[in-house]
Amino acid sequence: MNLIVVGASYRTTPIATLERLAVAPTDTGEVLRRLLAQPYVDAAVVLSTCNRVEVYAAVSGFHGGLADICAVLGERSASQPNDLAEHLYVHYGQAAVEHTFRVAAGLDSMVVGEAQILGQLRDAYHAANEADATGRLLHELMQQALRVGKRAHSETDIDRAGQSVVSAALRVGAESLPGGLIGRAVLVLGAGAMGALAVATLARLGVESIQVVNRRDDRAVRLAGTYGATAVPYAQLTTALAQVDLVISATASAEPVLTRDAVAQVLAGRPTDRTDPLVLLDLAVPRDVEPAAGTLPGVSVIDIDALASVLTDAPAAVDMAAVAQIVAAEVESFLSWMRGSDVAPTVAALRGRADEVVGAELRRLAGRRPDLTDEQRAEVAHTVHRVVQRLLHSPTVRVRQLAAEPGGDQYAALLRQLFDLEEPQTSTASDVPDLHGAPDPSQGPARSEADR
Repeated sequence: MNLIVVGASYRTTPIATLERLAVAPTDTGEVLRRLLAQPYVDAAVVLSTCNRVEVYAAVSGFHGGLADICAVLGERSASQPNDLAEHLYVHYGQAAVEHTFRVAAGLDSMVVGEAQILGQLRDAYHAANEADATGRLLHELMQQALRVGKRAHSETDIDRAGQSVVSAALRVGAESLPGGLIGRAVLVLGAGAMGALAVATLARLGVESIQVVNRRDDRAVRLAGTYGATAVPYAQLTTALAQVDLVISATASAEPVLTRDAVAQVLAGRPTDRTDPLVLLDLAVPRDVEPAAGTLPGVSVIDIDALASVLTDAPAAVDMAAVAQIVAAEVESFLSWMRGSDVAPTVAALRGRADEVVGAELRRLAGRRPDLTDEQRAEVAHTVHRVVQRLLHSPTVRVRQLAAEPGGDQYAALLRQLFDLEEPQTSTASDVPDLHGAPDPSQGPARSEADR
């Protein structure tokens, strides 16, 4: 088995495509089931956030695994795999490990260093665990990735950059309001993780008028009570919207919550003394705000696409090299573990072959020397097994050590050749030409016999 990451993010994919790919928490189990039903996918984790959808998988072949994952994503987004391919990136083997660790460290986030991605990755891993979808290789990758993310935040200054998508969006949204957020009334639509972060961020910034609206009023009441905000019943959403200057929307709705007509109704109900624009920060994928709402006079819609165009660089104050060094060291450590793990089937096969040979010789001895007592037979068997195990101990320990080094797979291959052992059912780095790049899915989604 080897690792593959197939994904789409704000860097490569229009938000309309991300919307179709997005996986709600309630749908994660079904998507994992579909992935595991594919012939080349052995394990999978699905990460779906406001700015990325990624499948981390253990696959038995590059082209077959890629085709299987693209087929599931294409089915989910109602897209043909070839049409979807132009928006996807693919990382395999070492590149998959490196990408996973960069994501966990916050290096690949829209807001470099944001810590929220670590919790989102942990949730995705837990969801896969609950669905019994991780397997050993992916389990180890996720555990190590979470450790890398913690190291990055505790051992470097990446937290200086790491605000959040919410705080970055507020910074952009404030630029559309004369005087910024001072004295403004803000409404948060949605009481999930992103909504909670929005309310906490607003409270930390000193915004005094914060209202919270959620389809489940009880959740809005709990969240508002935690930060001294005001909970508004969902039935009063339109009235509440007419009284605020800025809206942060982050629900899990599959359809727009604020359509153009709904926003037009809000504008009609605004007090005449509110002449500043109504700023709608849409942090949801799929989008909560219908794009056409942005064409209304006096309305400014800022969605993930808009944020991506202005949040491109890490702050100069952050020592990105220190974070990159942690990622590089952890990647090499994980690859060493993988190489050592890959040789284990060969070592087990060698010991199994030795047991077969010993067993055959003991049976032959029993046929030639029927006069031996049971005690004598047991003593001979014990002695022969002991000799074989002592002979195998040093070379098997040494091959494990050598296999953990770069290029170590050659030692396992040599061992198999010397003792005529069967090739283990694994996939190696040689299955794809360039592990450090991002192979184009359109170049090889079809299954090949070499992958079987």
